[in-house]
Amino acid sequence: MRNQLTRIIITVCFVILATYFLWPTIQDYNYRRQLSLLTGQGQDSIAYAEKHHDDMLDAKTKRMKLGLDLQGGMRVVLEVDIIQLLDDVAKNKDDKFRAIIKEVRNETASNDVSIIPIFVNKFKADTIRLSRYYGSMRDDDSKITSMLEDETGKAVDRAIETVRNRVDQYGVSEPSIQKQGGRRIIVELPGVKDENDVRQLINSTALLEFRMMKDPQISYKVMESVDKYLTGKLETDTTTETATSIEKGKKPEKRKDALSELTGNAAAPESDTSKEAQFAREHPFFMYVKPDQRGSGEGYVAEKDKDRVVRLLERPEVQRLIPADLEFLWSAKVQSFKDEQKYYLLYPVKKTPELTGNVITNAQASVDPEDNRSIVNMEMNSEGARDWARITGANIGKRVAIIMDKGVFSAPVVQAKITGGRSRITGMDSPAEARLLEIVLKAGALPAPVTTIEQRSIGPSLGEDSIRAGLTSILISFILIVLFMVVYYHSAGAVADFALFFNILFILGVMASFGATLTLPGIAGIVLTIGMAVDANVLVNERVREELETGKTLRLAIDTGYHRAFTAIFDGHVTSFLTGIVLYQFGSSGVQGFALTLMIGLVANLFSAIVITHVIMNIMMDKGYHPKFG
Repeated sequence: MRNQLTRIIITVCFVILATYFLWPTIQDYNYRRQLSLLTGQGQDSIAYAEKHHDDMLDAKTKRMKLGLDLQGGMRVVLEVDIIQLLDDVAKNKDDKFRAIIKEVRNETASNDVSIIPIFVNKFKADTIRLSRYYGSMRDDDSKITSMLEDETGKAVDRAIETVRNRVDQYGVSEPSIQKQGGRRIIVELPGVKDENDVRQLINSTALLEFRMMKDPQISYKVMESVDKYLTGKLETDTTTETATSIEKGKKPEKRKDALSELTGNAAAPESDTSKEAQFAREHPFFMYVKPDQRGSGEGYVAEKDKDRVVRLLERPEVQRLIPADLEFLWSAKVQSFKDEQKYYLLYPVKKTPELTGNVITNAQASVDPEDNRSIVNMEMNSEGARDWARITGANIGKRVAIIMDKGVFSAPVVQAKITGGRSRITGMDSPAEARLLEIVLKAGALPAPVTTIEQRSIGPSLGEDSIRAGLTSILISFILIVLFMVVYYHSAGAVADFALFFNILFILGVMASFGATLTLPGIAGIVLTIGMAVDANVLVNERVREELETGKTLRLAIDTGYHRAFTAIFDGHVTSFLTGIVLYQFGSSGVQGFALTLMIGLVANLFSAIVITHVIMNIMMDKGYHPKFG
């Protein structure tokens, strides 16, 4: 037993880790099952969801995710029309240009090859300079080619960002948005059933707006009114009158600074549960919405509390507390701070936009040479320039929110009246943030058309059938293998069967540990690894049989059999693992799911077949029990 102590400790540690990573999946299943039992009982299900909100969200975040083929939903393949973009940005168009555009479209219609090299080679073949249609006459072909590649790349990025923002605002959980090739986008939306909603969500024109932020005093007064109403201390009519009086310019009643008081209480140590509980009872809204300490008007909401705040704000009685021209909008992206917590910002903005994105002609992320800060330079057409000069001149020192599809990307301060239509936006924390804002601003400036080339709906019942079929296949293969091993190898076969439990546990545990998605091809990979795990034990058992036939003792035969079988087992697993790497690198999403579970299963096989079964055999020998090898 002492000789096996290290291997036993390692095995136990792996089992504990696998169970730890799978525990959120088990919890999520139990929560969903309990909710399904309470569905239809009205307040019971609502109360249960509210009571376990944080635990349910934590389990849902950490659980093993199911692929679209198992969960059901929509899969959409989009294609960015790069050729149309090249047509739109050309400064000159003649018959030759139109003929080349038509040729390139015909050649690339049925595949996903890169457009720019083919497009450029067409002009080179006819000895036509690209500067005839793009850039200036001084630009050579290489410079224009680089410019076109940059513009088309940004067009695809812009389309991806637009789709991602809409999906986030739509509220789809665990979506997958990936770039495929040079111009295609794969969008997977688990749980979405309505094809019309998806079509409208993806294909409609991006709505870019510039809205003024509401006065912070009004914002915090409205928040305070909502907070008081939720505690039963305020009627809706009274609150509306109070908010209206502030908007008309009346001085509010003198009160204690709610900002410092509330943020001070909210920052209480987590261990002081009694103080937190008391604060939650006294301030049910400010418990989750923390006003900005700078007095800028917005509130901070932890990522895990966003859904709860959305439900609070959507209540009809709460909506009556909010002035008619004020709207609370969320930041488009989650924010991270020094304490590594993630928050959304809740912005108070005017409902009526000052400008829309169709006046923007260009936007470019850059770096200020004076202080190396990230900036974005924005240009507008003549109509937009006139309106922008009027708007900025009347709102110096105030903030304007840049909003796309109801998500706030930035809210810079107007420093001075801006004439000529050229603006510089500062305040970005990184070049990546500036690049994102550039993409958002250019969503309204010559966007490349996006077309849907494939749309597939997978019903939840089909997903359930797939899960059932997958589990059935695993169960049947497991039973057949168990019976074969026991009948043919007796107690040695039973040991190999016992190790299969650990093998499957390790596979699922590893997948859960780094958030892998389980798909139907992934289940096929698990079934295959079960067979390969037993194959390794067959090699070991046959080797042990051969050693026993030479007259060796049982313990020596077992040790020698494992030692000599290891080379063949290892070689087989390595070659299969290399195949899995190739499949994962170059395969589609379904093939990648199969390859991933295959590679994880191969590593688990080596450990369970070589280490676990050997440990069990030695323990049996130490206890005086002699395993039979058939």
